[in-house]
Amino acid sequence: MIRRVLAGAFATLVSVSGFAQTKEVTIGYQDMVVPYRMAQDAKALEAATGYKINWKQFGGGGEVIKAMASGAVQVGEVGSAGIAAAVSRGEPLELFWIIDDIGDAEALVAKKGSGISKVADLKGKRIAMPFNSTTHFHTMVALDQAKVNPADVKILNMRPPEVRAAWQRGDIDATFIWDPVLADAKKDGNIVITSGQITASTGKATFDGYVANRDWARANRDFMVKFVRIMADADAKYRADGKNWKVDGAEVKAIAKWSGSKPEDVPAAIALYRFPTAKDQATTWLGGGKASVAAKALAATAEFQLSQKQIEKALPDYSTVVNASYAAEVAK
Repeated sequence: MIRRVLAGAFATLVSVSGFAQTKEVTIGYQDMVVPYRMAQDAKALEAATGYKINWKQFGGGGEVIKAMASGAVQVGEVGSAGIAAAVSRGEPLELFWIIDDIGDAEALVAKKGSGISKVADLKGKRIAMPFNSTTHFHTMVALDQAKVNPADVKILNMRPPEVRAAWQRGDIDATFIWDPVLADAKKDGNIVITSGQITASTGKATFDGYVANRDWARANRDFMVKFVRIMADADAKYRADGKNWKVDGAEVKAIAKWSGSKPEDVPAAIALYRFPTAKDQATTWLGGGKASVAAKALAATAEFQLSQKQIEKALPDYSTVVNASYAAEVAK
């Protein structure tokens, strides 16, 4: 037993040392319309840390998780549903920053003329979203709340670009999605319900978060703190002056570039999210142990995933995969 423990400790030391030997990181990102994109465009993280940053875009959180599991990505943007599933499977990840409280930024939209005006009308209809995403989770929560058997709805697994194409072809009746696809869908569709409304009525919150490989983060703590500080500063700039950002301004152009949104859609899209401060994250969202907002949201999501047989078991305490220390240092 002692030999196995020592061997495991040595392996961990080698792993962490290996991570520390290079100042390079691959970060997986998605298409969320959030303030940090302007810092991303300005290469603020590269300037602050001296690291070579390989930015790699993915079509969904499941793809980010797979890339992190393979070791190809060390830090990544993932929705709360994807995080819950990954850590429940034992992936060595830690949630260290809440990119956004989704609120009304994700919505169920039905095609005009589809006959869908409420969730119950989805029976017999075709709805698409990325599986194991925050919108997949809230779709199932909404169906349960409306007493609709999911087996009576044709639920299709599509990444955002595929949702957009299917919507334009008329292959689907509805989608539960986020911007920039949400903005396109709203042009010839009607909002049936938003994630914010589902959260308010059920208490089952969703969010987008940044996760990191635990060993990599431990070996690169200074990088992690600087990364969190840059994200916190970007959010603070939006909270302070975001209402005055112009469509042709540098901030909106940068967010549009990295998210794939149209600049004219960015101001309305970003206003649907909420961005917790570093202090709120350190004390309420990430901090607070089992009672933290993040831990409770992950637990509720995992409970649902377990009932749907998407995972084999849930963790007894999801605060064990939440690290508030970087946010706490930035909030000082």
